[in-house]
Amino acid sequence: MSELAVRSLLANPVKVARRVASNAKKRFFEAESLVQAGKTPFDLIYEGEIAKLRYYPPLSEATIKVGDEDVEVAKTSHRIPLVIVAPLAANMYIYDLFQERSLVRYLRAKGFELYLIDWGVPEWSQNHFTLATYFAEKMPKILAEVRQHSGQQQLSLHGWSLGGLFSTCYSSLGDPDIANLALVGAPCDYHANGELGKQYQRMEKQLSWIKKTTGWQIHNSPKRWWRSPGWMNSLAFKLTNPVGSIQGYLDLLKNLHDEEYVIAHATNAAFLDDMLAYPGGTGQDIVHYLCANNVLANGQLPMQETEGVISNIQSNILMVCGDNDPIVTRENSVELLNHVSSKDKTVLDVAGGHMGILSGSKAPVEIWPKVADWLAARSN
Repeated sequence: MSELAVRSLLANPVKVARRVASNAKKRFFEAESLVQAGKTPFDLIYEGEIAKLRYYPPLSEATIKVGDEDVEVAKTSHRIPLVIVAPLAANMYIYDLFQERSLVRYLRAKGFELYLIDWGVPEWSQNHFTLATYFAEKMPKILAEVRQHSGQQQLSLHGWSLGGLFSTCYSSLGDPDIANLALVGAPCDYHANGELGKQYQRMEKQLSWIKKTTGWQIHNSPKRWWRSPGWMNSLAFKLTNPVGSIQGYLDLLKNLHDEEYVIAHATNAAFLDDMLAYPGGTGQDIVHYLCANNVLANGQLPMQETEGVISNIQSNILMVCGDNDPIVTRENSVELLNHVSSKDKTVLDVAGGHMGILSGSKAPVEIWPKVADWLAARSN
């Protein structure tokens, strides 16, 4: 809202009150009508049990707005397609928040043949899904669809958070045609993860004692016990920055007269307030393999009976690490580089937290161009 509009509005208290009441009603009771996310068109080219594969066709515009800058839309595409591997729990809004802050729109404008793996909404009937269900069973089928659709064998993978872990684990199974891995806030060494890492180390000792004493371990229990519902994942994410979460709503109350502010708040909240569940088997694996046994830091994969090892990876690797990321610290991420066989390895240290380094307000100008340039240099 412009300064002139604000002055005009504040000069009329009755008008202010009506505007505040109207915006409050929309924000708290009709939030979906305000959300601007998910507006970039895509084609659905594959649909499995719950997973889907999106393809983003070329943009029709000559330029697009990214933040406050105009970005020229590339007239030709890079040879190697780019596949965004989403994490679990996150809804796909995170990749397409606003037109001027849409990662998929930006990457398409930069000339990438762009695909996105949407893992869908896991129901109770999918509680048997493990981590390996995603990276060892579903990803091979989905990437085969990408190759058939694009006509290219070599691919680049872009993975944020657990999507980065899936990208790493899939590549460890031996696909020689993953040319590039762009990993954003991607975990490896869970025990080198700040304060959370210390808790994981204590967990390992406790579970090891229980196993030695009773013979019981996590995978002896029903998978449904380990299901993490969406509301719990949303709460856990917000608790990584409780002050910021509270401040966000206080700022909303101060700006209820400003419709643009209310729309932006509703759009950002659409990601944080509507996260998805972890299937029980996946939650079980996360606790056992990742948090307690820390298998990735030993070069192994979070699954049973596999010859896949992280040293199989020879792809070019970019690791994006946030300086204020309590969920995946820099030390956690970069341990991966000690296990891969890649020769081309780059670490990009950036400002921001776990969500901010992917789609924060500064990411389109300070992070996305560096990631796109790195990929572009290795995609032809």
